[in-house]
Order: sequence, then structure tokens, then C-alpha cells
Amino acid sequence: MDYSTVKPFIKWAGGKSQLLNEIRTRYPSKIEKYCEPFLGGGAVLFDVLENFQPKEILVNDINNELINTYKQIQKNCKNLIKQLSQLQKIYWDLNIEDRKTFYFSKRERFNSLKINGNDKENLEKAILFIFLNKTCFNGLYRVNSKSLFNVPMGAYKHPSICDEENLRLCSMLLDKVVITCGDYSTTLDFIDSKTFVYIDPPYRPLSETSSFTAYSECIFADQEQIKLGKFVDSITKKGAKAVLSNSDPKNINKNDNFFDDLYKKYKINRIEAKRVINSKAANRGSINELLICNF
Repeated sequence: MDYSTVKPFIKWAGGKSQLLNEIRTRYPSKIEKYCEPFLGGGAVLFDVLENFQPKEILVNDINNELINTYKQIQKNCKNLIKQLSQLQKIYWDLNIEDRKTFYFSKRERFNSLKINGNDKENLEKAILFIFLNKTCFNGLYRVNSKSLFNVPMGAYKHPSICDEENLRLCSMLLDKVVITCGDYSTTLDFIDSKTFVYIDPPYRPLSETSSFTAYSECIFADQEQIKLGKFVDSITKKGAKAVLSNSDPKNINKNDNFFDDLYKKYKINRIEAKRVINSKAANRGSINELLICNF
């Protein structure tokens, strides 16, 4: 089967679809074992799966709702598509006011499952996760201090809530992938000298107002970035090949050498990227991002 049209099944802040061409140029020539400690939207994962067919794959993210959705697409895709398609039909047929009522009722249900749900409701939670991602403002995933999803409704006329063909392709590619939920450090034992690792952590904010790290309930501040740098050192000592993405502080302050110092022993590439998720269209311009390679 041709997987050339497969794409991430959700929109995700920091998603790497637009940077794939740059990241691809830094893949090893052969990938037999692959690991992604910060999975997110999965653009690089699906690209690696369709082009290299690794024998062993471990992916991980700390966001439990995200990981649950990957697992449901992997193991329960038929039922997910059936129910998601029904949601799409209902939503498309509603007027704007009824859509708002419908959206907020589904958001409330999702939050209830998020806080109080059990494993028997994981399919429903995954369906609502995708529905909200496709219908909320800008495709954001954001939680408040109570861990509740709080993004308002978007203004899409006919959002593609159920992309059946792509979901089926994603499910097939994920078939033999080991999917875990936890801190990125839990992937360390899997990684060895045969492993290619793509690392896409929450980005270091370029300013206080641009700080948008609430994809999960965990904060990823400079101390965590430094800890991640030590993780990269440890997998490098194992002989693993790694590529890491992050923001470039020099976009704001040319004298900010935080990552240049942290990763001074590795190859640091500055590449042009566009801000895709921003509340103001005027702020979605081009900036530099970092691609850091240990090989």
C-alpha cells in the first residue's frame, strides 16, 4: 500500500509537518530502530514509518489524552471512525448557535472523562479528543490550572473531523509501534547504538507572552531543558544518533546563547520556520528554529 499521503491525524502546536523536508535531510541512511520521546502530532514518526519500516519502534508522550488517542487509532480504528463520522455529520448540520451548544457540551464531557473516566471510556475520550482538536480555535490543546481543556470553539464551516482514509493509514502504520505515556526519560533503556532518536520537547519560549507550554500539566522550564541536554549526552554515549528541535533564542536576543552553550559539542543548525499557531495572524511570520544533531 502507498502511504505517501499519510499525515498527522491532529493539529498540534509545534507540529513538524512544515519542517519535514529539513528534518529528512538529517535522517541516517538506514533506520532499523526508532524512538521518539516527545511524540506530539507524529509528523516525523509517520514519515519514518512509511519510508524506513523500522523493526523496533518506541514512541512516548507525557500527555495521557494524546497517547490514549494514538492507542485507540492503533487498536480500535474501525469503531473510532464510525463514531467520529457520526459526530461530523451532526456537527456539519447544525447552525452556528447550535454548534456552540454542541461544542461546549462535548468539551464538558471530555473534561469529565479526563478527570473521572475509566479505561472502559477510553474510546469515547479519544473520539472527543479528535473532535475538539478539529473544531476548537486554531487546533490548540491547552489546559487550565485544574487540568481542564479550555479552548473555545473555532469558526470552521466544514472541519474535517473524520478523515477516514488517513485514520486507516495511520492505524496500519502504527500496528507494531510500542506506545507509552510518561516522562521522556523512560525511553532511555530502549535506546542503544542502533537507534535513531528524534527529540521534539516543549520549546523554550521566546518571550514571556509567547510561553505556550500547557500541552500537558507539566512545565518545561530552563531547568528541564538542561536536564534534557544531559539525556542527549547519555544517549550519545550509547552511540545513538539523535536530532533535536527547539526554538532559537537569538530570534529575540542575539546574545542569548542558552542552546549554543548547552549543545556546544553538537552540530547546531538554524532553519527558517513559520509560526502556525498564534492568536494573531500578523504574528505568524518566519522565525528561526534549531535542529541539533549529534552525528
